[in-house]
Parts: sequence; C-alpha cells; structure tokens
Amino acid sequence: MASGPLVGIRVLEFTQIIAGPFGCQNLSDMGAEVIKVEPPEGEPWRLYSQFLPGESKYYHALNRGKKSLVLDLDRPEAREVVYRLVPDIDIVVINYRPDVAAKLGIEYARLSAIRPDLIYIDNTAWGRKGPWANRPGYDIIAQAVSGLMAADGKVDGTAPGTITASPMADYGTGIAIAWAACAALYHRERTGQGQFIETSLLNTALAFQGMYGMDLPAADALKYEKMAMVDQLRAEGAPYPDVLEAHGAGGVPRIGNVYYRAYATKDGAVAVGALSPSLRAKVRAAIPTEYLGLYGPDFDARNPEHVAEAAVEVAKVEARFRELTTAQWLEILERHGVPCGPVNFVEEAMLDPQTQANGMTVDLDHEATGPETQVSPLLRMSATPLEVQGPSPVLGRHTDEVLRAAGYSDAEIAALRGCGAIG
Repeated sequence: MASGPLVGIRVLEFTQIIAGPFGCQNLSDMGAEVIKVEPPEGEPWRLYSQFLPGESKYYHALNRGKKSLVLDLDRPEAREVVYRLVPDIDIVVINYRPDVAAKLGIEYARLSAIRPDLIYIDNTAWGRKGPWANRPGYDIIAQAVSGLMAADGKVDGTAPGTITASPMADYGTGIAIAWAACAALYHRERTGQGQFIETSLLNTALAFQGMYGMDLPAADALKYEKMAMVDQLRAEGAPYPDVLEAHGAGGVPRIGNVYYRAYATKDGAVAVGALSPSLRAKVRAAIPTEYLGLYGPDFDARNPEHVAEAAVEVAKVEARFRELTTAQWLEILERHGVPCGPVNFVEEAMLDPQTQANGMTVDLDHEATGPETQVSPLLRMSATPLEVQGPSPVLGRHTDEVLRAAGYSDAEIAALRGCGAIG
C-alpha cells in the first residue's frame, strides 16, 4: 500500500533518460501512482548497458515504483488510449522536443481540453522559444552551453574536460520537475486550476551558477577585464587552455587555498571546508600553519610574486597531510573543530555508518533481476512518510492492468495488441 503526501495522485509519464524519469521517480516516492509510457522496444535507458535483456542499472535507478505501459504513439489507436486515460490523470510529465508532442497529439492544448485542471510539465533542453527551441539536447551539451563545463576548469589535452561525476543539469531538473508538480497541486487545491509548466536543462544549469552568472557592475570590474581578454584570445585563435587560463575558471580559488579543498593523505584523501575566519583559525591550529593564502588582506592572484609564494606554502601543507593517514587527520581536524570528511567512492558512501543510520539506502527485490540496494527517497516527512513503492517495472508489466482500470475489456485489449498499438 502506497504511503506519502501524494497518495491518490496519478501521473502519466512520457519521459526517457534521466531528468524526466528522476522527477517522476521522486513523485512515486511521495506516493503518487506513476504510469510510465514506453515504446514497444522500451525507453533508451533500458537498452543502455543491459545486463539482462531489457534491464539496465541505469533504468532501475531512475524508474522504481512505476507502472510500465507500452504504447506505440505513432499509431492513432495508441493515442486514443492516452485520451481515455487522461480524465483520471492529475499530472502529465513530458520531455520531448516541443514539436514532437504536437506531432504525437499529446500536447498540452489537446490533453487539457480533455481534463481542464490537468497539470502538464513540459521539460525541454533549451526552453520552448528562441533559435534552439526545437534542437535536441543532453546534459553534456547543457553543461557546455551554460558555462558549467568551463567553470569546472578541466582540460582534456587541448579540449574542455567534461564533468563526469554526475549529469548535474539532468538530476537538478528532475528535482525541479517534482518541486513544480507539488507547487502546482497546491495551487490547484486552492483554485481548481491546472496549468502548463516549463522546465529546461539550460535553466537548471544556469541556476546552479546564479552567483557567478549574475552581473553587478559595482563589483564586476575584474569580470569585465577577464572577459575582454577572453574575447581577444579567441579572436587571435588561441588554444582553449589559454582561453580558460585567462578566464580563470576554476583557477583563482585554488591559488593559495589551504582552507576549502581536498588533500591527499598517506592512505587516501580528506576534504576540509572552512569558510569563516574562526574556522580558518582552527585549520591553522590543526595543521599547523600560519599561511592565510587567498584570505590574506593583500593577496592578489594576479601578482606573480603572490602566486609563487602560494605554490611554496600550499606545497608545505600538502606534504604535511601526506605524512598521516586519513583516520589520523580526521581525528586531528575533528578535535580542533574543523569541518572535514574522508574522500569516499560512492560504493563506500553507501555503506558508511552515517548513511545507514539515516536510512539513506533502501533494499528492493526486482522480479527479473533479484535483490538490489538503491539510494532512498530524498526527503523524510514525519506525518506523511515517503516509501519506495517497488523496483522498476519489467517492460509492459502493467499495460493490461492500466487499460482495465480505464475501462477496457479483454477483447478491446486484445484488439489493441493485435494492431500493434500496445505491447
């Protein structure tokens, strides 16, 4: 039996890959019934790095607790199934290009005419307007276009290095989708009105950089100076690493920085975070060092003498950290009140006592692939606790169930399957 604040809410999901599926999985974790529409072959993430036919870890991690409804939306009979379902649907989530939904007959105007208070969340790569509106896009491109990739400051040979740790724009947009759905449900509860909601990978990626992307003339003399240098180097055909260095993306905070970074230890690595003067004093006492670095009152990252001194002083601190183990440094830093932690791999983090104590993992049993452990829902709610509704569905597992609930007879279901409209 589902539990959570969204029990009784029904979601029809037309999404694939990461952003849309993660958003709808969050809604499922909150108790909503999520019906995921998949093509006859399954959505692409099912087919990526399969360990069994039609099953991949990527799909499992983003589609738990959902029902799989197989529809071939290129067939008019399948679209009629959608129209028959919509009167009992609260939220539609879609992440096709803006032109695709209209071609398939599942755009907001068509579906809201069937259910006027429908909440329709439309996720695109670039937004619905402008010259890129109908372009396809993935997380890596959103990272590039938004500035996230350059801000990370990585270089792979002569090219920008990608952010490989996480598809940030995708996962962030998934959270935005779930947030938008909850806000729209609250609005509908008060007013009776549904609405059309837009999210995009580009907007999410920009939002993650809000304080860096904003323009503030009173404080941005350095920014204008470095962008003028970037423009000049590009006009001269300078290689990308030179342009990146001129911009200083990801670089200035590392010059002379001993207070907010990770260090290699004798047997691993440890991260230190000290953003206030009092915490930085505790770092100096713990190491020990007297070096202020970029927090010194006269420090100038553009001054070659300061940069040279920083290289020497930071190297001394780095050498000190390599003398002791991670456990020894954690004991020292914690004793001095310094915020710190080991640099884990995610496999280690899933088993960490802190993770386990707070119920941040959940054990599931998939009908085709057996036991698995996933990251638990994002929230803890005392009055309406979230609960994972089950593992990801086998392709088409719930097609007949969903159609029967919508009033289809066995004969009608057989006819739809016979013409290829359903799987």
